[in-house]
Amino acid sequence: MTKRKNIILITLAACLIGSFLTVYHVFFSSCVRGDDSERYLYIRPGQDIDYIRQSLSEMGVRTTGFGLLQRVLGYDIRQGRYAIRKGDNILTVFRRLRNGQQEPLKLTIPSVRTVDRLAGYLSHHLMIDSLNIVDAFTDSTNLVRFGITPPDLLMAVFRPDTYEVYWTISTDDLIKRMQNENIKFWDGEREEKADEMGMKPEEVVILASIIDEETANDAEKPMVAGMYINRLRQGMPLQADPTVKFALGDFSLRRIYQKHLSIDSPYNTYRNTGLPPGPIRIASVAGIDAVLNYVHHDYLYMCAKEDFSGTHNFARTYAEHLQNARRYTQALNQRNVR
Repeated sequence: MTKRKNIILITLAACLIGSFLTVYHVFFSSCVRGDDSERYLYIRPGQDIDYIRQSLSEMGVRTTGFGLLQRVLGYDIRQGRYAIRKGDNILTVFRRLRNGQQEPLKLTIPSVRTVDRLAGYLSHHLMIDSLNIVDAFTDSTNLVRFGITPPDLLMAVFRPDTYEVYWTISTDDLIKRMQNENIKFWDGEREEKADEMGMKPEEVVILASIIDEETANDAEKPMVAGMYINRLRQGMPLQADPTVKFALGDFSLRRIYQKHLSIDSPYNTYRNTGLPPGPIRIASVAGIDAVLNYVHHDYLYMCAKEDFSGTHNFARTYAEHLQNARRYTQALNQRNVR
C-alpha cells in the first residue's frame, strides 16, 4: 500500500512539475527567436487578432499562450508601434500590446522645400496618410486654430532636427509638438537678436530659407544674410533666384532667364519687394543663426563665382555686379549649362 502511495505521489509530483515547466515555458520563458536586434510590430486600423499573431510569428515570436491570454484577460486591439525584444516572454508581449505601451521612434525632420515633399516623408515614417497631412497643413481654417496664418508660415514652425514621437501621432499633435519645439528654439538669445534687428522670428526663418538655397557653405551664410538685409533696409527687391524656382515649382532649373522673372507670384522677389509670404524650404539652424549673426558690410549684390565653388562674388555697385555676372555667365556657357 505504501509503495502504491509513493507511486501516486511521485506521479502527481511529476505531473505538477511537468505542468509547472509547461506553464513556465509557455508564459515566462523567452518567446523571441533569432538575433538580439530589437524588432517592431506595427498595428494599423482594421487589423485583427489573427493578423497580429501571424505578424508576431513571422517576426520570430512563439505565440503559444497568446490566445489563452486573450480569452482570460481580454484584449482590445490598439494601434501603434510596439517593440519586441530579445528575452521577452509572451506575457510581457501580450501586456505591452494590451496596455498600448508603444515604443516611440526618432523622427528626423528633413530640410525639404514643399509641403507635398514633407507630407510624403512624414507618411513614410508615421501612420498618417500623406493626403491627410497635406490637407491639414494647407487648410487655413485648421491652421488658424494653432495661430498659424497665413498657411505659408507653417513651414517656419518646423526645424530640421530629430524628435522622439509616437508612430500614431496625429497631424494636429504633430503641429502642436513642432510649435512647442519652435518656442523653445526661439526662447532667449535668438528672440532677443531678432528683436534688435526689427524682425519677427518667422521673418528670420523666411530669409534663412532663401540663404540656405543660395549657398550650402555655412561659413558664407552670414555674408549672404548681410547683403539681403542691406537690400531689405533700402527697400530694394531681394531678386533671389531660388524664390523664382519656388514660384515656378521647378527646382531643376540651373539657370534663371528673363522669361522666368515674369511669373505672377508673391514668391517672385524680382517683382515684389520685401520677403515672400513664407519659407521656400524648412530653414536650417545654420541659416537662421546666419541671419541673426549677419556680417555688417555695404554690399548690395552677389553672383556665384565662376569657379563653381558654391561661394559668391560680392559687389557694392551694379557696375561691379555686371562684371561678376558676365564672368559667371561665360563659365556657364563654356560648360554648356542651359
